[in-house]
Formats: sequence, C-alpha cells, structure tokens
Amino acid sequence: MPDRISTLAPFRHQTFRTIWTASLASNFGSLIQAVGAAWMMTSISASEDMVALVQASTAAPIMLFSLVAGALADSFNRRSLMLTAQIFMLVVSATLTVFAYLDLLTPWLLLAFTFLVGCGVALNNPSWQASVGDMVPREVLPAAVSINSVGFNITRSLGPAIGGAIVAAAGAAAAFAVNSFCYFALIYALFRWKPEKRDSTLPRETLLRALSAGLGYVAMSPNILNVLLRGLVFGLSASAILALLPIVARDLVSGGPLTYGIMLGAFGVGAIAGAIGNSRLREAFSSESIVRLSLVGFAVSAAVIGASSSTVLTAIVLLVPGACWVLALSLFNTTVQLSTPRWVVGRALSFYQTATFGGIAGGSWLWGVLSDAFGVSVALTLSSFAMLAGALIGLRLPLPQFGDLNLDPLNRFNEPLLKLDLQPRSGPIVNMVDYIIADEDIPKFLMLMSQRRRIRIRDGARQWALMRDLEHPEIWTETYHTATWADYVRHNQRRTQADAEAWDAIRALHRGEEGPRVHRMIERQAIPTSDHVFHKAHVDLHH
Repeated sequence: MPDRISTLAPFRHQTFRTIWTASLASNFGSLIQAVGAAWMMTSISASEDMVALVQASTAAPIMLFSLVAGALADSFNRRSLMLTAQIFMLVVSATLTVFAYLDLLTPWLLLAFTFLVGCGVALNNPSWQASVGDMVPREVLPAAVSINSVGFNITRSLGPAIGGAIVAAAGAAAAFAVNSFCYFALIYALFRWKPEKRDSTLPRETLLRALSAGLGYVAMSPNILNVLLRGLVFGLSASAILALLPIVARDLVSGGPLTYGIMLGAFGVGAIAGAIGNSRLREAFSSESIVRLSLVGFAVSAAVIGASSSTVLTAIVLLVPGACWVLALSLFNTTVQLSTPRWVVGRALSFYQTATFGGIAGGSWLWGVLSDAFGVSVALTLSSFAMLAGALIGLRLPLPQFGDLNLDPLNRFNEPLLKLDLQPRSGPIVNMVDYIIADEDIPKFLMLMSQRRRIRIRDGARQWALMRDLEHPEIWTETYHTATWADYVRHNQRRTQADAEAWDAIRALHRGEEGPRVHRMIERQAIPTSDHVFHKAHVDLHH
C-alpha cells in the first residue's frame, strides 16, 4: 500500500487550484438554479412524478450523450470542449431566466430547459474529469477526485439553502439569474488555462471509430465493467432521496423552499464530511466494504426520512446519505480513472457516467411514479429495500481494490520502415507473429496468450486468433487484423507499462535464436470484379 497522500496535495498544482476555485462559483450557481427549478415545478404542477422528473431531465442527457462527449474528450482539445459547454449552459440559463421573469414557463418547457442544461453537463463532465489526470500526478489523482467532491459539496451545503432563501424572497427567476452570472468565473479560468498539447502524427479517429475503440476497451476490462454495474445499481436506488426531497419538504414536514434548501444543505454537509474522510476510510476498509456501507446508510436514511415529520430530524438524518453519496461515487470515479490509460480515459469515464446517471434518471422517474401512486413515505421505504439489494450484489460481484498498475505508455514501438508506400488509411492490415514454444511450456504459453488476446482486442485489434503449425508443431502463430495502417500504429502505441509484463513473459518462452518473427501484410482480394471480366478470361483460356 503506498504512503497516504494528503487530501490537500492537489492544491500544490496551480492549474488544478485555479480551475477548482472557479468551479466553486459555477457549482454554487447550478445548485441555486436546481432549487429554483425543483420548487417552481411544485408551484406549476400538482403531479409528484413531474417534480421528480426535474432531476431526471438533468440526468437523462448525461446518460444519453456522455458516450459521444467521452469520445470527443479523447479526440479533441478538452479545454475547448469545456469552454463550449460552459458558454452553452450560460446561454440556456439566461434564456430560462427571461422566460421565468415573463411568466412563460410551463411544466414541460421547464423540463426542456433543465434537459438542455443537462446536455451542457454531459459535454463538460468527461473532459473535466479526464483533465484532472492531466493537472496532477497519478499518485495524487484519488485525492484530487475527493477534493472535487469537497468543492461540489461545499457549494451543495450552502447553495441550496441560499437558493431556497432567494426563491422565497424573490422567486425562481432570481435564482436562475444568479446562476447565469456564476458561469463567468469558470469561463475566464478556462480561457487562461494553456494545457499541454497532445501531438500525434496519426489522423484523428472518426467519432464512430473512437466510440468503437472505447467500447472495445471497456468490454475487455472486467474491473471497469464491474464499476459500471455497481454505479448503475447505486444510481437507480439511491436517487430516491434527492428526487423526492422537494415532496418531503412540502408534504412530510410542511415546509417551503427555504426548508428544501436547508435539507439539501444538510445533505451537502454530510458529503463534505465524507469527502474529507475518504482517504482514511480507503486505508481502513476495502472498496467493496465502503460501497456496501454506503448503500446500507442510504437504506436506513430513506426509511427514517419516509417516517419522519420533523424538519430537524430529517435534516440530521440527511447528513448520512450525503456522506455515503460522495464516498461511493468518488470511489467509482477513481477506480475507473486508475484502471484506464490516458488515451481512453474520457471514454471510460463517459461509460461510467452513462451507467450511473442512467440509473439516477431511471430511478428518479420510478420513485416519482411510485410516490404519485402510493405516497412519498411508501416510495422511500421501497427504495430502501432496493438499496439493500444493491449492497447484496457485492457478495457476488465485489468492487476491485485500487490497483498500482502503471498505465503510462510503454513507448517500445517504433514504426517500421516499409517497402510499400502506404497511406494512413491503407488497409486492412493483417499481422502475424510466429513463436517457437517447447512442449513443456505450452500450458503457460496458452495462459499468457489468453491475456494477450484480451490486451490486443482491448487496444483495437480484430479477428484475433492463435494457430499451431501442423508440420512444425513447435511453431505457434498469433494473428490479428486492424482496419488501416493508422489503426495498426495506434494499436501498438496504446500498449502500457503494465502490458509489458505479459509480453515479456511470452518472449521469455520463445525458443528461437532471434525474437518472435513479425509479419505485417496488407490484405488484397483477387476476385474478379464483374461477370464481364470472368467471361473474358474464360474465353481467352480456350484460344
């Protein structure tokens, strides 16, 4: 276990410190707007599922568009993407403010505006989260993720209460106006940031190919798939408390917008405590234990909140799910980042966000419908059982511990000198690697080649196969395809330091005087292109 990194270590890095500080203002405004939107819905609609849909409409775009945003984050300048997202959200929030002041909002129009804000969040988040690893060293990354949670929840602890006061005193339109001004600090900080350029001699991947590569990497990474499943279940069940909190404030404790803001603030205070204690808890408990305890904490809290009619008791209880929320989500996020090399981290995070926010969006709608049909107390009680079921999943599919894999590029690959004049788009490319393996080494060789297959496919190879020569059984041939020469080069450049262990072990089993022989070939078809050509050839043969 490495030495514990101080929770404040990320602040030693100026870029992280500057953008983190600017993010406080942006998050502060976003939470004020969220309070205004949720409470406005309670005043323009009597339907409880419409109130819950306010959260769902913000989470749904993250589920729908994060995959595309993640591919863009790995292919384009992340700073530019974040600037675009922030400016877009500024325009949407300013327009929402105008509509609110003119009293033009309907329930569905309000949901449309919150959906558009969610679209901006979907574009921003993969670039922002992937950029954290560019701002701080790898060993500081878990602390940086926790600090991000601290920042968000500092604003969550104060913003909703202030937002509730603004709504109570001046109406929801004022809350929307405050949020519009809060974007400027982060936009200014992003304009000043000059990230290191990522130079590449290869053409940029197309969007579809980038999505395919990201999907292939995640599909061949069991640790990441496990995180996606647990994030989905967590979001689906734990979303009940936040989605139904406006109804709890209005109906169970007979409060107003200020009461709702105070309750969200209590949730935020708990989240700050969870983020600050995150490092120590990771030392004392396994990742799986933390997630299980978080779900159990949520379950007990949901049951108590559903039965409480006291504002004070409910606010105190909300400290627990606040801490559990940030502990689980920051752990999911960090596990994905530490399990993913930089070339695909934006896409991996986008898959995680799609799963988690898909669960939040679906859960928000589900608990809203159940609340509308059976009452908020019943809905919260049912959600607590769902949370306990989520904890039990860990008995079968435990979350992986943080690994110490070195996912920096291996940088052993040198592009070979070719006798043919290939273009980057030339292909398909067929690759064959010949190994000479003694009989006694075959079991170990096959085990290592199973790892090799996963690494190859994960990094973009297709049609991988392992063959044995029938006349020379000591010769084994690994073969795989890439669509183009650029894809072949990109595939080899993706190899990490951690991958070298399997590769070096395979080379050690090779019995040839030289290293394994590599064949690189371009595929060409010799099939006649038309019936006319075939018939002409047929006639010529008879003359």
